[in-house]
Amino acid sequence: MTEEITFEDFLKVDIRVGTIIEVNDFPKARKPAYQLKIDFGDLGIKKSSAQITDLYTKEELLNRQVTSIVNFKPRQIANFMSECLVLGVYNHEGHVVLLQASREIKNGEQIS
Repeated sequence: MTEEITFEDFLKVDIRVGTIIEVNDFPKARKPAYQLKIDFGDLGIKKSSAQITDLYTKEELLNRQVTSIVNFKPRQIANFMSECLVLGVYNHEGHVVLLQASREIKNGEQIS
């Protein structure tokens, strides 16, 4: 377990649901990754680099809803600016499994 935080600390993390609207290969990334464009409704479209190529094809990801942290500072990854962090969990083989709602949610809705 990591360091204990307060509820106020948790409230600083803005986690939202969005739909992947574009997926591209990211050959300049150090580890295999995709470049994603995600529609967060009223928040607009944000880009993310995601190392999820082991379990997901581009076709499987297109139009899939994902959960993401949207209030991180943008991060330069090779020649790409990543604006949000798509959330997932490592499985027993070390591959990222995406976290998502069990039912469709309006893009941009906040996780609470």
